[in-house]
Amino acid sequence: MTDVSRLSINQETIKQWSLPELTEGCVKAGIDKVGLWRGPVQEYGVERTAQLLKVAGLTVTSLCRGGFFTALDPAERARALDDNRAAIDEAAALSTDTLVLVSGGLPSGSRDLHGARERVAEALAELGPYAQERGVRLAIEPLHPMFASDRCVVSTLSQALDIAERFPAEQVGVVVDTYHIWWDDQAAAQIARAGEGGRIHSFQLADWITPLPAGVLLGRGQLGDGSVDFRAFRAMVEATGFDGPIEVEIFNEDLWARDGAEVLAEVAARYVEHAC
Repeated sequence: MTDVSRLSINQETIKQWSLPELTEGCVKAGIDKVGLWRGPVQEYGVERTAQLLKVAGLTVTSLCRGGFFTALDPAERARALDDNRAAIDEAAALSTDTLVLVSGGLPSGSRDLHGARERVAEALAELGPYAQERGVRLAIEPLHPMFASDRCVVSTLSQALDIAERFPAEQVGVVVDTYHIWWDDQAAAQIARAGEGGRIHSFQLADWITPLPAGVLLGRGQLGDGSVDFRAFRAMVEATGFDGPIEVEIFNEDLWARDGAEVLAEVAARYVEHAC
């Protein structure tokens, strides 16, 4: 390996590891950054997690996830806002400044994409000041259009920025995730737009491989196994002045079935080979 100083390992990439195993493995590998998910953190305990990582000297680069703002039912929307306030509090307790948001899909029976995106903006108007007071930035993650119906009505960086730019950059920005935007011929222009506004709050890597598995969610590929030009995306992002962590987030059952230390070493080696 060469320089992995900016590499962050997202917890889901080595899902087979517990939080203590992830912490120990990263320390042994000389990696000092991790991205976390709320479920495992809540199971282990938020304060306990914060203490574990602090003692180990690890930095939390992001917490995933908040969001799911698109419900039509007022009570369901209120519950979503409450859950997102809790997520913001958890991010603050973990000393990370970035909460990743997956916006939510279309409500059952609805075909109104515009209305769903407007409800995302309405939620951010309430949550943005709350997050800023706690030192947390909200990062809208556009997901590939195949997820628009059930998971995320925000499908492009352009759509994400159209929402984010209604709010101060200190409150709301975007996630640049290669898996979701590699196909978009407007990606370069939109990365430049995001950078100009100081809105790149997270930069994540995963490869696009085909055929996609059933359910498609677990189809993210190991770096170098698919279609994404990681060096090109890194150059675009860094041309904006971004010099933050670069997080590898891969959902892949084949990786989860392997030895965690082996996967971590491979991720680091692939990061150096394909993204440095």
